[in-house]
Amino acid sequence: MSDRMVLRVKGRVLAGPDDVRDELWAVDGRITYERPVGVRDVPVVHGWALPGLVDAHCHVGLDRHGPVDEATSEKQALTDREAGTLLIRDAGSPSDTRWIDDRDDLPKIIRAGRHIARTRRYIRNYAHEIEPGDLVAYVAREARRGDGWVKLVGDWLDRETGDLGACWPRGEVEAAIAQAHRVGARVTAHCFAEESLRDLVEAGIDCIEHATGLTEDTIPLFAERGVAIVPTLVNIATFPHLADGGEAKFPRWSAHMRELHARRYDTVRAAYDAGVPVFVGTDAGGSLAHGLVADEVAELVKAGIPAIDALSATAWGARRWLGRPLLEEGAPADLVVYDDDPRADVRVLAAPRWIILNGRIVSG
Repeated sequence: MSDRMVLRVKGRVLAGPDDVRDELWAVDGRITYERPVGVRDVPVVHGWALPGLVDAHCHVGLDRHGPVDEATSEKQALTDREAGTLLIRDAGSPSDTRWIDDRDDLPKIIRAGRHIARTRRYIRNYAHEIEPGDLVAYVAREARRGDGWVKLVGDWLDRETGDLGACWPRGEVEAAIAQAHRVGARVTAHCFAEESLRDLVEAGIDCIEHATGLTEDTIPLFAERGVAIVPTLVNIATFPHLADGGEAKFPRWSAHMRELHARRYDTVRAAYDAGVPVFVGTDAGGSLAHGLVADEVAELVKAGIPAIDALSATAWGARRWLGRPLLEEGAPADLVVYDDDPRADVRVLAAPRWIILNGRIVSG
């Protein structure tokens, strides 16, 4: 077996929140819990091992101005990898990042195609900007381009009202989500405010990004329908700065953004307490830096989510939600190893000791 790629991980392997094993082996990039026959003198990594972390709202191939070149995309992906993020749900990008799939040293990406927004109702150069009559066709198109997800912009600043407003009529949203589901894709939507949430959930949407507009009226609906949220609290922290910048021209919008920011932790905790699935996402790639996954987990804990559930929101639970394997027999050997138990203190996530991707040590 001398020609095989073998790595041994010893210590505490967190295959699940309460499923702790003493060791695993990575053989030719795959996990096994059975000692390979005839193996001697292989590299050994010691510590607390987690499945590669998940950033469920990240944008590789995008910066504040729009699409970026491959060198910049590579740097973004490497920054996420060094933070321990080995699985990304790319929640909208105008760049073609399929070439990353051919690199065994970069995180795996689940793409949602390009954002679909209402005309002049989103950040310039980010999205397909269309009118409601074209929504179904564009959803079908992006479902084919993505990896089982489509991303809508559910609300944005309405210059006529001077405040956040829903972007799509109910009928078009229902038809578009139904079309996505027919072709096997799930749908998520950017939503800051309250107005669009009920229509989107009742239309069958699968997830809401940010979800700062959740209230006691809509949280039970999310819980009943099993609609997940990805709060992106590290991004919501920028709301006061955004509000300051828009104060002179859009005072209603600015006041609304400050209000959403002020109650952000209460909103997330109320959703969690009601049974709404909550997952980790940073919104990196627009104006926000990559590599903030540990910060977002810490923000969920600050909001009142128990540490083990905040950890699951970037590890075991997040991978199950996205349909990707954990640290199970035969799975790709994508894992992060820490010096201490991250279940006891999520701040441990900020200092990965070893990062292993496809059975190879890529950092440490």
